[in-house]
Amino acid sequence: MDDSTYPPENTLQSVFDAIRHWLIEETHEQRYIDNILVDLCERLRANGVRLGRCSLHFRINHPQWLGARLLWQSGLAEADIEMFEHGIEDTQSYRSSPMYDIMNGAAEVREKLEGPTDALAYPILVDLRAEGFSEYIAWPMRHTLGKIHIVTFASDAPDGFSDEEVLGLKSLVPLLSLITEVRIKNVLARTLLQTYVGPHAGEKILAGATRRGSGVTLSAVVMIFDVRDFTAISDLWPRDDVIEMLNQCFDALADPIESHGGEILKFMGDGLLAVFPMENEKAPAEAFDAIVEVERAMTKLNAQRRAGSQPELGYGVGVHCGDVMYGNIGSTKRLDFTVIGPTVNIASRLEALTKTVHQPVLLSEAFVRSGGFEDRVARAGSFPLRGLSQSIDVFTPIGLTQIPRAEVAGSPAAEASIST
Repeated sequence: MDDSTYPPENTLQSVFDAIRHWLIEETHEQRYIDNILVDLCERLRANGVRLGRCSLHFRINHPQWLGARLLWQSGLAEADIEMFEHGIEDTQSYRSSPMYDIMNGAAEVREKLEGPTDALAYPILVDLRAEGFSEYIAWPMRHTLGKIHIVTFASDAPDGFSDEEVLGLKSLVPLLSLITEVRIKNVLARTLLQTYVGPHAGEKILAGATRRGSGVTLSAVVMIFDVRDFTAISDLWPRDDVIEMLNQCFDALADPIESHGGEILKFMGDGLLAVFPMENEKAPAEAFDAIVEVERAMTKLNAQRRAGSQPELGYGVGVHCGDVMYGNIGSTKRLDFTVIGPTVNIASRLEALTKTVHQPVLLSEAFVRSGGFEDRVARAGSFPLRGLSQSIDVFTPIGLTQIPRAEVAGSPAAEASIST
């Protein structure tokens, strides 16, 4: 740490003046909040502020996580980052914490960690005292649109913070609010894009690929998945049950696809479109392995659904490879980042053909040859596809479970579930 920015007269006032200057003028090139937190705390401690612990608490827009905590403690070279799942706000541990009071309007929580244990206002303070801390302070960090996040400070000095230290730390909170809001919004923008369009498309959009018609041609394996008899199920099952069914199904698909380098570009009602870019020379093999794992995941899901007296889910998958246009399509004000081209059309028609051939997965000859899968597939036949002048040879992986079709909506299990 460079202490050259600190005035030679190391009074607390000069220390906090220098820290405020640093926060305003010298942190703009630091991208990550945790690095700013560590640097801030080390500067404070090195210049006589009796700080032993500091944490930042943020609520984030993420499908899996409600929030995150960044924690610095004296002696740590890096901040500890902990994520919190949705639902924690309903737990007793959260409701009995300083975070709950701050989020519900408290302007400050300040406690000396002394006296009998049952005199401490929050359970976490008992733990902090056992770790050697003597005083704890929490303040809200106010972002725009009424968003509230939290910063906490704890002292490990025997008598806690001085009043001057408390005033100095409190003077940093508005600056921390401004600095963290910018970086939180950068993270949220990336998270939301990755959530809704996928990581690769999200990075391209953030890099400036926002003009309609902009895009690139790339070679990729294209996979299209569709749930069978979904219309019949959705007509008879309650709305919430249908949504839960789709979420279960897509959970079963996402891990195999993404763990093998695929990217789900979009969910289309009861189906999805995924690509495996062939800039990775192993993309065909990865896509084939993903297909096998999807079958296992769907078999496991159907076993769980049977155990819960729910109908099994049939499905169809079409896979082809070739060049696609990857980019922005849409109206002047509403764009979709997707892939289009004959390769996508053929994958879609192979998926539709699974209904006729009664096989859950159909692969094009081009895909089979791209990965040398001839010994792992069986020929399903030669079929004409709309838009092609000649029939193409179609294959199916050897050993996949044949998922039962139909009887889905009208099965006794379905009717029993509906009647209850």
